[in-house]
Amino acid sequence: MCMVIFAPLFAIFAFATCGGYSGGLRLSVDCVNKTESNLSIDIAFAYPFRLHQVTFEVPTCEGKERQKLALIGDSSSSAEFFVTVAVFAFLYSLAATVVYIFFQNKYRENNRGPLIDFIVTVVFSFLWLVGSSAWAKGLSDVKVATDPKEVLLLMSACKQPSNKCMAIHSPVMSSLNTSVLSEIQSAKALKKRERVATLTGL
Repeated sequence: MCMVIFAPLFAIFAFATCGGYSGGLRLSVDCVNKTESNLSIDIAFAYPFRLHQVTFEVPTCEGKERQKLALIGDSSSSAEFFVTVAVFAFLYSLAATVVYIFFQNKYRENNRGPLIDFIVTVVFSFLWLVGSSAWAKGLSDVKVATDPKEVLLLMSACKQPSNKCMAIHSPVMSSLNTSVLSEIQSAKALKKRERVATLTGL
């Protein structure tokens, strides 16, 4: 029963850590001509991770000309789907927990309550499985696209050996990793609720 009660908490961690995420990286381009250099290029990105819309300017090390670039990829569909499923799973788990605690007698009056609960829980379990798979792949793509070493490869100035390009600060992905772990725990909690629904009436 503990896993049933904690299901809403796992869902909160899942959508809060993903939906509330914002991060960034910092790069430096040190040109042969120091006046053309930019030693602090900040690139910020956030949920829903439409990275191809994140633009930034970098020096070309060829006079004052600047190169406008964008990160690669769009993981918004998997991230938004994941957060949506997490929110609805939280709301349903919260409502079901209230029913289990305060309306147990009515819940057991006939098979309708457990049957509906079982069906809805199975649907959410399936959606969690799909969402977790999609977001795990999306998170992997986000990590690659925001890897400073990968971003440096996009810059024409960094292709010249005479210029020095470095990664100063990498994005912190710990909260996004937490969102994936929370998905797994929430899916386990939903599976536990399937058993509860079965044992209480099916």
